[in-house]
Amino acid sequence: MPSREIVEAFAKRLEYGDFVGAIEQFYAPDAATYENNAAPTVGREALAAKERGVLAATKEVKAARIGPSLIEGDTVATRWRFSFTSAEGVVRTLDEIAWQTWRGDELIEERFYYDPKQLGR
Repeated sequence: MPSREIVEAFAKRLEYGDFVGAIEQFYAPDAATYENNAAPTVGREALAAKERGVLAATKEVKAARIGPSLIEGDTVATRWRFSFTSAEGVVRTLDEIAWQTWRGDELIEERFYYDPKQLGR
């Protein structure tokens, strides 16, 4: 079960924009993430590489947590609002729920739930 301090430290890394650093510090080497019902991305290195790709394709990404992270045993749920600014200055906002499973202080699985139509607006 993750401590409140670890969950808060993870969230702060995202809010400060250190997305790759959060993966490198908090995700287990064998961690997996799922975008809605898509096939998972597995392994901390693959997750960090995917995140670097997202960041390279945008001018800016901002994360804002909406409300507190909820912790129940090894499960953490957080509502996020991400804003992606393209090179042309177009901003797209994504409101999502991140559903996480932790093993101690390491994140081992994360599922992102959102309406993909948000990205087309």
